[in-house]
Amino acid sequence: MSDTITPRAQNYAMPAEWAPHDGCWMIWPERPDNWRLGAKPAQAAFAAVAGAIARFEPVTMLVSARQFANARAMLPAAVRVVEASSNDAWARDTGATFLLNPAGDLAGVDWMFNAWGGLGHGLYFPWDLDDQIAAKMLEIEKAKRFRAPKVLEGGAIHVDGAGTVLVTESCLLDQNRNSGATRAEMETLLRDYLGVEKIVWLGAGVPHDETGGHVDNLACFVRPGLVLLSWCDDPSDPHYQISRDAESRLRAAGLAVEHIPMPTPMFLTDAEAAGIDHSPTGMNRAAGERLAASYVNFYAANSAIIAPCFDVPTDSEAHSVLQRLFPDRQVVMVPAREILLGGGNIHCITQQQPRKARE
Repeated sequence: MSDTITPRAQNYAMPAEWAPHDGCWMIWPERPDNWRLGAKPAQAAFAAVAGAIARFEPVTMLVSARQFANARAMLPAAVRVVEASSNDAWARDTGATFLLNPAGDLAGVDWMFNAWGGLGHGLYFPWDLDDQIAAKMLEIEKAKRFRAPKVLEGGAIHVDGAGTVLVTESCLLDQNRNSGATRAEMETLLRDYLGVEKIVWLGAGVPHDETGGHVDNLACFVRPGLVLLSWCDDPSDPHYQISRDAESRLRAAGLAVEHIPMPTPMFLTDAEAAGIDHSPTGMNRAAGERLAASYVNFYAANSAIIAPCFDVPTDSEAHSVLQRLFPDRQVVMVPAREILLGGGNIHCITQQQPRKARE
C-alpha cells in the first residue's frame, strides 16, 4: 500500500550506499533492441556482476517468466531468482530507493518513471512494466511504500547519509521528465522523499550519457565531505570542461574532491551495432557512437567495491584510486563493456537494500 504522507514526515531517510546492506537487487536483461545478440553477452556480464556481489551480500535477480529457467541456469546458486516482468534491466532507476527510520524500519520510494524523458526524448516505449518494479520490490519485502509525485531515477541522486545529496541540473530540471518543475520544487521533493537537508547541484553529466546526465556516472560520495569525480585531462574532450565545472561547484559547496580518470574513450563497433535489433520504439544504436563510460559507476557492497573495467589502459589507475579511497574494502573489477553497450554500468544495474532492524 502506498503512503500519501512523505518519508520525511515519518522520519525516514536514505542511508549512504556504503552503509550495511541486507542485499542487492538486479533485473535480468533480455530486450534485443538494446542488448546485442539476443542479450546473451549482457546476460553473461550481469551474471558475473551478480556473482561478484553475492560473495559479500545476498543478491536478488528479477527475471521475466520466459527467461526464468535460463537465468537460473546462468546465475550462481547463491543468487535468488524471482519472477517479475519489466521493460528493461536498470534496477537503479526503476527499483525502489530504500529508506530507514531511526528504529531501523525499512521503507522505500517508488519514483514515477518515464524512460528518462517520456515521449519527448525517452529511450523506449512503453515503460509501464518498469514503473511497477519498485512497488513489486517493496511488496516482496513487506516494506512501507511512498509513491513519489514526480519522475526521478535512482541514478540521478547520490546521498552521503548525513543530509546531503548530489544531483545534476540536466536531469532534475529536464522538462520532459517533469514539465514545469522548478529548482525549488525539486529541492522540496528531495528533502521530503530522501530526508536530506542540503542539495548540491552539478551542471551537465558525462557526455553522451543517454540518461541526460545522471550524477552516478559523474560523481559520488566516498564519505561525508569527500566526493569522487570522473576527471578528464584532454582539453579536446567535452568532459574536460564538464569535470572542471563539477569540481568548482563541489568545492564551492565545501566538499573535498578526489579524481578518478575517465576511461580511455570507447565507441560502439560495427560488429556490436550489427548485433542489435532495430525497432520503432527502441534505442536503435549505431556504430561509432561514443560510450559514456565511467569508473564512478560502481557498487558499494558489504566490505567490497564492485567496479567496472573495460580492458583499456585506465583500468589499472582506476583500481588504485578506488583501493586507496576504500582501504577497508576489497576492490573487485568486473569486465563491463557489455553493460556499457546498453547505456549504463554496474551502479545502474544494481540497487542496494539497507540493513533493517532485526525482528
